[in-house]
Amino acid sequence: MSLFNVMNVAGSALAAQSIRLNTTASNMANANSASSSIESTYRARHPVFMPAVDETLDFDLDSDAGVGVDVAGVIESQAPLRREYQPGHPLADESGYVFMPNVNVVEEMANMISASRSYQTNIEIMEASKQMLTRTLALGQS
Repeated sequence: MSLFNVMNVAGSALAAQSIRLNTTASNMANANSASSSIESTYRARHPVFMPAVDETLDFDLDSDAGVGVDVAGVIESQAPLRREYQPGHPLADESGYVFMPNVNVVEEMANMISASRSYQTNIEIMEASKQMLTRTLALGQS
């Protein structure tokens, strides 16, 4: 794999982790948003990653050797919503309950830290590749 391919792989990882950070931020922003019905309640969202295979490389495509990452989509969590008794809330139903999102703030914080570290690691990979390319070019100048 050439150093240029390393840049492409790291670039796809940066894009994927950026989407992960955005969905995590959206989940945390809506963690305490109340609703009067199940249908209109915010549900936690999570990106689904899959390997991106480069068909131009000369390896067996059946070996699951991936090059980079693609975001297959963003799915909504199927975890049950929280139902809280808040009779004074303007969105409370006739029984005094409001529906709250199924966002687990602790899990979202862990996702945020993991995505941030992965993003940072891929930046370091790109920087190391750039340095290696620069040193390779410098060899030709000597």
